Amino acid sequence: MLRLTTDQKIYFTLRLACAMCFIGHGAFGIITKPIWCNYFAVVGIGHDAAYHLMPIVGSVDILLGISMLVYPTRAVAGWLVIWGLVTATMRPLSGEPFAEFIERAGNFGAPLALLIVQGGIKMPLKQWFARMNDQVVIESPVLKTVVNSLRVIAFLLLLGHGWLNLIQKAGLLKQYQSLGFHDPVKTALIVGGFEILSALSILIRPFQNLLLVFIIWKIGSELFYPHYELFEWVERGGSYGVLLALWFAVKKAPSGFPAFPLRKTNNLQWN
Repeated sequence: MLRLTTDQKIYFTLRLACAMCFIGHGAFGIITKPIWCNYFAVVGIGHDAAYHLMPIVGSVDILLGISMLVYPTRAVAGWLVIWGLVTATMRPLSGEPFAEFIERAGNFGAPLALLIVQGGIKMPLKQWFARMNDQVVIESPVLKTVVNSLRVIAFLLLLGHGWLNLIQKAGLLKQYQSLGFHDPVKTALIVGGFEILSALSILIRPFQNLLLVFIIWKIGSELFYPHYELFEWVERGGSYGVLLALWFAVKKAPSGFPAFPLRKTNNLQWN
């Protein structure tokens, strides 16, 4: 990574984030995670059929994730945006809190940001199946869009996780209890407040030093799930990737770039 340009660091970070997210998600299909039955039920698929379909869905996810590492295309990235939205939407549709949807903004946000880095979606069909350009150069107008997109995505994923803490999600309380916290409810409230404030700070103005703190926090805090720790951590690659790509993008952006929302200008400089 040291020899790469900042533009390439943003690009490769998002590529890796997409791969991690969908390889991790696919692993849960292979091991047939029981809660997936709830999501299949949303579209009328029964318990037994769901267990037969899980490994197939998981295998496809893993193959698509690997493809982002070895031969990345816009077509796959576009599908990952759609599939990430679909799988995240299944959670509130199955009765889970809406926070579960926005907490997974990295799943569909990372491939969306990758498409923006690679020139957006307005291009000939042939280019959708061509290999992405590893020598990417992000021009100023595109960089502005990348930064703002990553800011919104980062805001959503941190807000969602903070929200789940505030409503005391059972899995998070179990996580804090397993880590030795004597009052997991109080811990969840403190963590939730911190994450929501972090989300707001990124949306308003993403400072580099604070972003680094949030990156370390997110990568570290996701290591302690009570079950399937490795797979859970890998699946959340979209979250780490969005935050890290934003850190690189802010580093490249002209000093004094504006807080959200941006004022429109007639030139390529940010005022």
